[in-house]
Amino acid sequence: MTSPLTARDRAKAERSDAILREAAQLFAARGYNGVSLEDIGAAVGVSGPAVYRHFAGKQALLGAVLVKVSQDLVSGGTRVSEEVDDSEARMRALIGFHVEFALGNAEVIRVQDRDVAHLAESDHADVRRLQRSYIELWMEALRPLVDTSSDELRLRVQACFGLINSTPHSTRSAARSHSATASVLAAMAEAALRATT
Repeated sequence: MTSPLTARDRAKAERSDAILREAAQLFAARGYNGVSLEDIGAAVGVSGPAVYRHFAGKQALLGAVLVKVSQDLVSGGTRVSEEVDDSEARMRALIGFHVEFALGNAEVIRVQDRDVAHLAESDHADVRRLQRSYIELWMEALRPLVDTSSDELRLRVQACFGLINSTPHSTRSAARSHSATASVLAAMAEAALRATT
């Protein structure tokens, strides 16, 4: 049986979460090479060296940001896909989940696009493994709706991700909070997934 969290444990977890959030925003704004641990520490009100109490260094922090977001996509996608039995509803639930994620996490998408090459080898392997799991989850949802090969299902899913994940580059920040933006993206994503050739 695990012991209950102490106030100190909770405070440390909250500080770690704050460091991750600020790191993602700074990496998105300036790029991995344009951010120091001192910058990240200052953003959460601690010294640069104090960040080492939570993360081994800047590369480890980048890894934590990108591995966590990949884990969140797999767990969230699994949850929404298991909540419905109908194939059409499952596909729409996955699309809705990913659109909501993309609109709410534009900074992490920017970091993933630009800075994944800076990951440590082990973190890069974890991110790739989780991405494959997420793609396979979508392929299984799409399979009953589009009669084609696994290679083409993968192509359709990855192209759909590209469409949805373009939002940090194709929309202004204010537009991402409008329900109309989410509706347009969801409709376009479904059309792309099920396009006839």
